[in-house]
Amino acid sequence: MMKLDRYDLKILDILSRDGRITKSKLAEAINLSVSPCWERVKRLEKAGVIEGYSARINADVLMPRNPVWVQIELKQHNAESFARFEALVMQTPDVTECVAVGGGVDYLVKFEVFSIDNYQRLIDSWLVSDVGIERYFTYIVTKTVKREPIGVDTSTLL
Repeated sequence: MMKLDRYDLKILDILSRDGRITKSKLAEAINLSVSPCWERVKRLEKAGVIEGYSARINADVLMPRNPVWVQIELKQHNAESFARFEALVMQTPDVTECVAVGGGVDYLVKFEVFSIDNYQRLIDSWLVSDVGIERYFTYIVTKTVKREPIGVDTSTLL
């Protein structure tokens, strides 16, 4: 585990909210000169703490899609069944998120589809496949209440 000090944590906090900040503005925000600040950023990148930088794209502007969350329970609970299901998820472009969970359900899957009809046809094809879905529950998203990039709460790391 990499040892981080308050400067490193502040850098991570700022970059998690604004990956396009200039070197000089970042250095000013953490009260260091540009060179030492930039060396810290490079060290964090090299250590894999900072994996990369990206833009959050509003796909609805490009092509509106309907988010649908689905709880899925598999018939069998063994490594082969999980691997088969996860392979199907990985090859389905309309699936944008999938997490394995405990508590009576095996997976939560997020679909982003052009229409609810498209979603239903897709889930129907999953049901007749050999992936082994026992039961599923569909949740149509009616509105997004909160959607923010993930930041780093540095107060909990010190």
